[in-house]
Amino acid sequence: MSVTDGHASAPPVLDHAGLEVLSQEECMRLLTQSHIGRVGVSMRALPAVLPVNFALLDGDVLIRTGGGTKLDAALANTVVAFEVDGYDPIYHSGWSVMLTGVAKEVTDPDELERAQRVPLRPWAPGPRDRFVRIATYLISGRRIPDDAPAGMRGDE
Repeated sequence: MSVTDGHASAPPVLDHAGLEVLSQEECMRLLTQSHIGRVGVSMRALPAVLPVNFALLDGDVLIRTGGGTKLDAALANTVVAFEVDGYDPIYHSGWSVMLTGVAKEVTDPDELERAQRVPLRPWAPGPRDRFVRIATYLISGRRIPDDAPAGMRGDE
């Protein structure tokens, strides 16, 4: 048990593989610190994973895009997966957060105005003047701690 600010904290919860299970609050904190993720959509009944830059709007993922796969998924009000991660290659530690939700194009004028104020600039060339919002329905995360046993770090 560790002590921070004079309060004892509970040991981390581990899953069956020995990975730390992240709380919803920790998952959201990590999302706010990230800017690149991957959105998983279905294209003609086949899975596709696409890199995107993103920001958060009221706890939901916001993507700025043009026409194409991401917008097509949003127009269909499709359930999508969104994943973001971070890692330290030296210490073989890292984390991953996965979110599941419905993707919808932002069309409501008030919501669109709010989305346009979010500091989200497209990286890819070309017009990117449409917004897709992924409502956060399910969120989960795991962390490989930097003090993981040698067999889990890949340095066997």
